[in-house]
Amino acid sequence: MSRGATAVIGAEEVRGAVPVAAAVAALQGALRDGLDPEADPARSVIPVEQGQLLLMPSHSSRYTGVKIATVAPGNPALGLPRIQGTYLLMDAETLSPLAHLDGVALTTLRTAAVSAAAADLLAEPDAGRLIVFGTGPQGHSHIEALCAVRPVRHITVVGRDRERLANFVQRYGDFGPVVEAGTADAVARADLVACCTTARTPLFDGSALPAHATVVAVGSHEPGAREVDDETVRRSTVVVEARAAALREAGDVILAVNSGALDPESLVGLADLARGTAVVDRSRPRLFKSVGMAWEDLVVAGAAYEASR
Repeated sequence: MSRGATAVIGAEEVRGAVPVAAAVAALQGALRDGLDPEADPARSVIPVEQGQLLLMPSHSSRYTGVKIATVAPGNPALGLPRIQGTYLLMDAETLSPLAHLDGVALTTLRTAAVSAAAADLLAEPDAGRLIVFGTGPQGHSHIEALCAVRPVRHITVVGRDRERLANFVQRYGDFGPVVEAGTADAVARADLVACCTTARTPLFDGSALPAHATVVAVGSHEPGAREVDDETVRRSTVVVEARAAALREAGDVILAVNSGALDPESLVGLADLARGTAVVDRSRPRLFKSVGMAWEDLVVAGAAYEASR
């Protein structure tokens, strides 16, 4: 790359530049160093005919960046990704473009890495049984990310489409942990639960969740959609990326607040967890609800740019 040129970092380069463990470390490090998720600009969601256009800007002392993403629910039926996009990374001092990054690869990596960063702070050290809801790209990336932070030995995958579920599980023939298809009642034996679906109604019965379990829910940023029920929320310590974002976008949180199952004042911020200023009650389940925030893209995009130079 010549001086002043804008780098182009494709999907494979993003994945190669920042292994998931490095992304987890970068996110936790940014929070410990004082990054404030509450100060992040709100995501702009613009309805378009076939879905949504998302604009996600953020800035730090070193970088400024923006992701332009689309969500097209009808795309999978056409053989296209549901989420597409691109990321523009800029120098914070001059606002000069530094790099264009593949937005899908960046989103897939940072979403799972944020979940793993939270699970690393919440889950029991010996968590060995993982339940994954969803057979899309986030299901795969969450298996990789959660296995990077905990000694997972057994994985149960739950999906609505039998053929997709079988194909998903088949990919793990030589994988270290045992990977098998299962049903929602597997949560009764779970140490970790990853909800990575487009569901709009709860995926499992929260009363069956073990008291030591940690749940990460990443499938939605819509106020009317949820992957976990009121009982899961009521029983759990609820951790969010930012309180303002969760109360604006997270249906799992908003609907539980509206029903009286959750006191919004009890929400724990991920930054407080990373800095050790929040104490988690180990006698209760732990729920991390993520909506995906622009600061996360910026941190991981910056790490990818630096690693690829």
